[in-house]
Amino acid sequence: MAEEPIASESLLTDEAIAASTAPETPEGRDETASKLVDRFAIWSGVAGLVPVPVIDVVAVGGLQIQMLRRVSQIYGVEFSENRGKALIAALAGSMIPTTSGIGAASALKAVPFFGAIVAAFVMPVLSAGATFAIGKAFIQHFASGGTLLDFNPPDYREFVKSHKDMWDSRMKGKKTAEPPAAA
Repeated sequence: MAEEPIASESLLTDEAIAASTAPETPEGRDETASKLVDRFAIWSGVAGLVPVPVIDVVAVGGLQIQMLRRVSQIYGVEFSENRGKALIAALAGSMIPTTSGIGAASALKAVPFFGAIVAAFVMPVLSAGATFAIGKAFIQHFASGGTLLDFNPPDYREFVKSHKDMWDSRMKGKKTAEPPAAA
């Protein structure tokens, strides 16, 4: 006797969470999605600390796909993992300095001692900044009624660059906001 396949429990849980947390108002959705992007940006920074080259980049990419899936749930946009991967790769490709920096920082981890130390400072910031910018681009796209099928990465190049600059200024602001040491 053949049994019908049952949907995975995690998928049902994710859909229930998305349905229960998706606010009715556009402003509420934008706020919820922004908080989600901020959280995934932090986790991407943590993933950038993985000491093994290439594994860190794969971890960051996985987090970005998960973030895109969750943001699309908030906006009620159908998500296709293959399409999501292609879009993130295309959007990341339009941010050449950042993405090449992530790859270089990851490869730098292979250099004993000095490379690992430098990469430990650079990789988390680049990973978090790229994830933040990508997330904000998709929030803007979904909020304007877009879907994964009509997303055009070159249209968001300037938007991503401005949000990456905003992320960089946030990071610099946190470093300079610390009180100076007493003399």
